[in-house]
Amino acid sequence: MLRSQHRVYDGSGEEARTQDVWGAEGISGRVKFLPLAWAGMPKTSFRKNSDSPLKGFKCFADFKAQGFMQVNLIGGKNNVGKTAFLEACFVNVSAQDIKNFTKVLVSIKFMRENLNLLLGDIERNIQQFIEQSNGIFVRSNINTCSYQIENKEGIKKYFFSFNNESIGINVNEFSFELSDMEKIHFIDNFGLSNSHVINYYSSLQKKDAEASLNIILNEFDSSIEVFKIIDEKPQCKVNGKYLELTELGDGVRHLVSIVTSLYASENGYLFIDEMDNGIHYTVLGELWNVIFTLSAKLNVQVFATTHSKECIEAFNHVQHDLGDKQSAYFEMARNIKTEQIFMRDLDDEQLAYELTHQGKYRGE
Repeated sequence: MLRSQHRVYDGSGEEARTQDVWGAEGISGRVKFLPLAWAGMPKTSFRKNSDSPLKGFKCFADFKAQGFMQVNLIGGKNNVGKTAFLEACFVNVSAQDIKNFTKVLVSIKFMRENLNLLLGDIERNIQQFIEQSNGIFVRSNINTCSYQIENKEGIKKYFFSFNNESIGINVNEFSFELSDMEKIHFIDNFGLSNSHVINYYSSLQKKDAEASLNIILNEFDSSIEVFKIIDEKPQCKVNGKYLELTELGDGVRHLVSIVTSLYASENGYLFIDEMDNGIHYTVLGELWNVIFTLSAKLNVQVFATTHSKECIEAFNHVQHDLGDKQSAYFEMARNIKTEQIFMRDLDDEQLAYELTHQGKYRGE
């Protein structure tokens, strides 16, 4: 079973140990779910005890979940809805105005169709992407949002509901303008583009934390000396020679994506799909250590998915090594009789027991 020693980084480039105290509340689903909130999180966060429903969103017919903490790992079998759950949370916290709402609906479709878009199998049609989300309803302790299309007497209207507002717009008058929400980011299984890495890295630079990223990279691969943006391209100096990030494999790119995204998500949210993507199992503990420490320092609520046993073990080991009580593991599974998807949370002790006693913790 994987064990490793972990450094705790405070984001300044120096090693330090920090211990913040967080409170906690939950989410549920037509898609209903409640956003993420706990004590210490300014304004919004998915909480521990509030009821959060999801309905009408992808695979969710009537889904509820709660118990969310600062760092949340979701496991389960393939095709059980882990990614859809992240997307629903992403929609809920992002839907603060029509431009944000529109952008997030386009984004979740774009991420799903990334490969087909690259191959030219489909076109990036904003209106089509939005309309494929017709009927969603997501409620949480942070926000209740919904999107509905109405066709009546030959007139098509979009109806948006968010932040206790309801707005109906004739599709012919809809601008289809998009606007990003700051401090809310989603890393899909393709990882970040170079432009996103550069953009998020600027958040790290504003905190003079370049040395912190270099220390983290060197811990993962001792041949990596420094990370820089050169000629508008992310590059790492490896054994005295600068190489573009795209040449260094998925693991290094994924690590840089996660660290820069944490800084860009300060006082907000970070969603990571396939969190162990490209990361060798021997360094998963170090990665979790970085996530736990930086999320506490920067006040970021993190949601990540995995189906890797090694990733879950590493998560649990870091929980114990840091004495962390502001993280939780969630198992997603499908009820054999009803076919309904459900989620159960396991605290660090429960998860440790399941891991060491051949228990079921991945939706088996």
